[in-house]
Amino acid sequence: MSDDIRLDLEREARIGLAEAVFAAGKSVDQLARLVAEDPARRRLFTRLSAEQYAALPPDAAARLIYDPLSRTAVAGALPEPVGPARVAIVAAGTSDLPIVAEIERTLAFYGHTATSFLDCGVAGLWRLLEQQPAIGRHPVVIAVAGMEGALFSVLGGLVGSALVAVPSSVGYGVADGGRTALHAALTSCAPGITVVNIDNGYGAACAALRLLRVAEPSG
Repeated sequence: MSDDIRLDLEREARIGLAEAVFAAGKSVDQLARLVAEDPARRRLFTRLSAEQYAALPPDAAARLIYDPLSRTAVAGALPEPVGPARVAIVAAGTSDLPIVAEIERTLAFYGHTATSFLDCGVAGLWRLLEQQPAIGRHPVVIAVAGMEGALFSVLGGLVGSALVAVPSSVGYGVADGGRTALHAALTSCAPGITVVNIDNGYGAACAALRLLRVAEPSG
């Protein structure tokens, strides 16, 4: 393209995951050029604000399937899902929905559906316990929680699935923009939890895809 943009076009062949375009901080001109580059190739855009999308030239915007909740866009068509959902997403509260949506859209980009279990925070433990059997039927579970991040340890002690923790920036005061939940995930007494960065729904979905690929190579 140009010196300021160098796409890693071989990444999917190397690791099974294509390079996503992180839209935050990019100019409208850069985004328009990325949309126009290689129209036959599907591309996922993350952290694309509604303002950035609205500012795109009409022909570029028309090529994108944009979702304002997740702040993601797909250039090209989304594939048909490949079989039943193998990933469960468990969110502590409805404030975590933007992260849930980012996870869902990233999985959908690769042809996977997910089963989302919303508003399952441990302050009302019954909400999680009544969903426990259904959650545990999925080989990979992604948990999203802010505040004190207690959901990660509780869920890690209830299900035997591979568990990916996404600390969210939901909370106030000493929740510290998600750092308290991040520390809770990293110091969890539930063994074997994979932890991604604060609000990183995209990274959690990619971790789930890697886990699924290793566990079920033919999937």
